[in-house]
Amino acid sequence: MPSTFFGLNIASSALNAFQAAVNTTANNISNVQTKGYTKQVANRQASDALRVYQKYGTIGTGVTTTSITSIRSEYYDTKYWENQSSVGMFETKLNFLNQIENYFQDKESSEPGFSTIFTNMFNQLNELTSNAGDENVRKNFISQAQIFTSYFHDVSNGLVKLQKDCNDQIKTLVESINSNAQKIAALTKQINSIEIQGGTANELRDQRALIIDELSKIVPVTATESPVTNSNYPDMYTGGTNYIVKIDGQTLVNNYEYTTLKCVSRENQVWQTDAEGLYDIVWADTGMNFNMNADSMDGSLKALFDIRDGNNEENFQGKITSATSSTITIKPSTMNTIETMSMASEGVITIKNKEYYYNGFTAEVDENGKILSYKFEIEANLDANEINNMRGGYAEIGDKIDAMGIPYYMSQMSEFLRSFSERFNAYQKGGQDLNGDPMGAFFIAKKYDGSEYDFADQNVGTNGVTDGTKSVISSTSNSYYQMNALNFNVADASIRDSSIFATTADVTGEKIDAHEIVDAMLKLQSDVKLFRGGSAKSFLQCIISDITIDTQESKIFSSNFTDIASAITNQRLSIAGVDEDEEALDIVKFQNAYNLASRMVQCMSEMYDKLINETGV
Repeated sequence: MPSTFFGLNIASSALNAFQAAVNTTANNISNVQTKGYTKQVANRQASDALRVYQKYGTIGTGVTTTSITSIRSEYYDTKYWENQSSVGMFETKLNFLNQIENYFQDKESSEPGFSTIFTNMFNQLNELTSNAGDENVRKNFISQAQIFTSYFHDVSNGLVKLQKDCNDQIKTLVESINSNAQKIAALTKQINSIEIQGGTANELRDQRALIIDELSKIVPVTATESPVTNSNYPDMYTGGTNYIVKIDGQTLVNNYEYTTLKCVSRENQVWQTDAEGLYDIVWADTGMNFNMNADSMDGSLKALFDIRDGNNEENFQGKITSATSSTITIKPSTMNTIETMSMASEGVITIKNKEYYYNGFTAEVDENGKILSYKFEIEANLDANEINNMRGGYAEIGDKIDAMGIPYYMSQMSEFLRSFSERFNAYQKGGQDLNGDPMGAFFIAKKYDGSEYDFADQNVGTNGVTDGTKSVISSTSNSYYQMNALNFNVADASIRDSSIFATTADVTGEKIDAHEIVDAMLKLQSDVKLFRGGSAKSFLQCIISDITIDTQESKIFSSNFTDIASAITNQRLSIAGVDEDEEALDIVKFQNAYNLASRMVQCMSEMYDKLINETGV
């Protein structure tokens, strides 16, 4: 049976409940601009009824605040995380593609680009048709040729620097992933410690979700939470939860435990022009590779790898035709000309998902410059089973990456320069310099020690310049394989002495001003197909078209996914966000309810005063 003062208890429960509601609303208003904060609500329910021995049987006992919880939509959280990885991917990609585009774009007249430099060089070459023997005219041409080589040095050095920047950012993002994993695990432990004791860790849950928001822009992320039940009584909830975070399907956080990623510097270059010390990512605990090239991979980390390593799926590939204990012979399906060879002179080759280190190679080349086969020198001693297993299989160097990144543009420059230089040098080698000596290569490649590759060992031609023979070149031979945009130069001898340049096949007598070789070389500007089915002067247009297409695609996708992110964010906020107008209404509503409960207390007080003072009860 309820006491005489039972009505005060009911009124008091209302005061406590609406005070909690007002406090919760005040907390929402205080955090209206707090990043990651989600709206909290005070949940109420009627208190358990009290059994009385009266006709009506039971009587209400007031109201109870059961919990204060955050409002969060798991569905919109998941959609937001899925979309953020695409936003991070295309934002990062667009940033670097704009920088790559800037390196290739023709600048203003104060800083001329490829088209201007290339045209100026051929204009000076054309001057030799009038004054082939004039020292100043020769010096002017050689000077323009040096400017031509410097252009490629500047572009390639800029791209290498950009590759290093990507590499540094990869390490920074890996460190961020590891730091966030540690924070998530620590927060999960704190959350469970509070909620197992019957509390609610709303603010900690908000912090954890905010970390997932940040992580989702770096890599694709999923988060699942499941209740922990009593092992003896499966239907009994303990208050704790299991929280698992995965990145691209691989577990990063498992409740209170987390794994970390590790950046490991490559021991060898994959491509000739790669910067040294590029990172691969492995799991720190197992050493297993973290697959950055999976189809499902997304996010800003993926974009950095695409820009740093992207080869437009033009990595080395081929079929194994034979093998010995120390060599593997491969018929190439890609990189089947000297111009397109871009793999490093030593490195790692993958055969049936197993990696082998090679310390050099030779290539059989026909009279047209087509590579018939490669023979790689393998460091390991292959046994009979390995040899048999290899035959008929396929080999690869580097990953097949569907992105036009820095390796792609570097290989395109190398392909153009090799093709152009070989043609140019072939004409030069057919003539005499002003001293009557046979002319060597004009465009050469410089070694790290300053010495030159003059391609004296090169006895195969391309694009119709042939000697009708087959040849074998190697990774160390003096061949056009050694030339790339980083080491492309004019021969030192021609720079020191302008007479060392051939304009004619015979300079004896009055033939010093003959220029039939110059006439032939002038056709290399526009009349001869040298690069991707076009002329030399169309080189830049081909490269710019690649960059423009990729940049526009990234710009469109970045804009689209940003718009989607905005829409999902609005949907999230409509459920979980703090609305100032809504909170203003709530504060008035709860205040009125509190005032009404106070009036109940006053009314009860007057009733009890009357009862006590006048009846003596």
